[in-house]
Amino acid sequence: MTDQFKIPEKTITNIIGRAIPKPANDQNTDDILPARYMKEITFKKMGEYVYFDERFKEGKIVKEHPFNDEKYKGATILIAGANYGCGSSREHAPQALHRFGINAVIAGSFAEIFAGNCASLGLVGIVVPPEKITMLAEYVEQKPSTEFDIDLAQKVIRYDEHVVEFDMPEGRRQAFLNGLWDAMAILEQNEGKIKETAAGLPYLKFR
Repeated sequence: MTDQFKIPEKTITNIIGRAIPKPANDQNTDDILPARYMKEITFKKMGEYVYFDERFKEGKIVKEHPFNDEKYKGATILIAGANYGCGSSREHAPQALHRFGINAVIAGSFAEIFAGNCASLGLVGIVVPPEKITMLAEYVEQKPSTEFDIDLAQKVIRYDEHVVEFDMPEGRRQAFLNGLWDAMAILEQNEGKIKETAAGLPYLKFR
């Protein structure tokens, strides 16, 4: 990979942080972000609404919900089940997670459009087998202060004395490692060449 195809300031090699366990399967985008909150003009406040209908019942906070539980406060990694992000393909759902502070999701599998929407934000999605999801979630429930290191170069999760291998699409992994996940950054880096190419296209010249 040459420097021409690498954006150093955008590279993501490791996600390090504590985790929130929420290992249920088939968590859909309406669970993650109820549709009524898609009316916001910007994504700025989306983090406030993540899992809102689960976290608040009849105007009261559900203290035992993992996204409300004080022992997981400040965690940046979500441990989820299979088929995570299924349902409608709204980009607001990964935006809500991202703005809540989630930088990576460890899941049994992902809905593909959801995974792509996550990647476009720099939100890393990795896959481990179902039995590993159960093991990780139970470990965090017992030891919520555990720090995890998701190493994209080595394709492993490290925590305490444990190492767990993960999988993810290779193209997406390389995009994170080389900083090419951010489409706007790629355009900005190549602004000169874009203008040069546009100047040479006769159908873009107007009198």
